[in-house]
Amino acid sequence: MSTNPCDSRLLALENWLRNDLTLNIFSIAPASSDASFRRYFRIQHSHGPHIVMDAPPDKENVSAFVKLDRFFEGYGLQVPHIVAENLSEGFLLLEDFGNTSLLQSLNNESVDALYAKAMQQLLCLQTRIEPHLCQTHHYDQALLNRELDIFSEWFVQGLLGAKIPEAIKATLYQHLIHSALEQPKVCVHRDFHSRNLMVLNDQSLGIIDFQDAVIGPITYDLVSLLRDCYISWPDERLEGWIQDYYQMLTHANKLDVTYPQFKRWFDWMGMQRHLKAIGIFARLHLRDHKSGYLQDIPRTLNYVLAVSAGYPEFIDFHSFLKTQIVPIYQEYL
Repeated sequence: MSTNPCDSRLLALENWLRNDLTLNIFSIAPASSDASFRRYFRIQHSHGPHIVMDAPPDKENVSAFVKLDRFFEGYGLQVPHIVAENLSEGFLLLEDFGNTSLLQSLNNESVDALYAKAMQQLLCLQTRIEPHLCQTHHYDQALLNRELDIFSEWFVQGLLGAKIPEAIKATLYQHLIHSALEQPKVCVHRDFHSRNLMVLNDQSLGIIDFQDAVIGPITYDLVSLLRDCYISWPDERLEGWIQDYYQMLTHANKLDVTYPQFKRWFDWMGMQRHLKAIGIFARLHLRDHKSGYLQDIPRTLNYVLAVSAGYPEFIDFHSFLKTQIVPIYQEYL
């Protein structure tokens, strides 16, 4: 095994593994990367494979990951066990959940069973953990507002050179933020989608990338899973899964609203999340030079168009998207 001599972080990581943890390493190779500054390496050593997280302390809060990992593990959620930590340098040695994500495993035949497993994990997160125990931030009005601004700043203005009329923007924000804030509050993973759920050897699902968890709306993680930015399903199948989870929450005494109300919360929460995601995908391209996420904008934008078309509260925003944003975006493509 040879380490890139120009990669000082990787050299320091290897020094920690070999000298501080005294591991006899056979190989170290990139395991995955994400939209943040974190990197992951898979190491093979005399005690088996592990994952090493490299999270530069000046850019990533590794302490938040450690706290939440141990907190979630204590409540029975299947998160990677932390084997060793070096918080000062931003290194963690983690249980290896393998290479197979939920996204790689989903197809027309497998999706019902796999989503059922994912929703059981989500139900555990939302019913076993009282929100006040999460010891994390709230999804408050200020945060929701900032997230919606990502769409207008990075996608509409940054990528397309356009601008949302202030009256349309104000109405959009008002409805989406009010809907989010009126929902029951639970512990929210915040990125509970098919790339952050791993299919393990026993076919159970492991959960990763939860360090940005917050206390927030009960539909947020469900819409992340079912209206995934990376894969989509026919509306009739989606409706069945939403109804299934609504029944699960009702039986667990976590909901006291009608299904139409829950579905509206789900739809509007999805709009908020998808607008933010579109803005983040544009930002990753423009600021961070990670252009691979541009391919996920059309699917995500289609979600927004479909939902905004179905509610009179968003008729002006839908018209703005259809008549102004979509034509400019198609030219960009």
